[in-house]
Amino acid sequence: MNYPIPDSPQEIFALRHQPAVNEELVALAIAGVIKIVRAQGQSLEEVTAQVLADDSLLDIQQRRWLSKVVAQVWDSFSQNG
Repeated sequence: MNYPIPDSPQEIFALRHQPAVNEELVALAIAGVIKIVRAQGQSLEEVTAQVLADDSLLDIQQRRWLSKVVAQVWDSFSQNG
């Protein structure tokens, strides 16, 4: 599967209509969010704080792991343009 990185929240939400959720779709969703928040002028620190904020969906270990993934994707965007 070769999907483009989503450019809008609507495109990210549309990914959920794919027949199967897999690693590629999750990676695309994360990359899309990073692309959108960078375009809105948010910093990595702001995004990381949002990811680490307490919620009922992910436990702290999962949020820490996700914050590391977000930082890696952020760095990838920084290196590629």
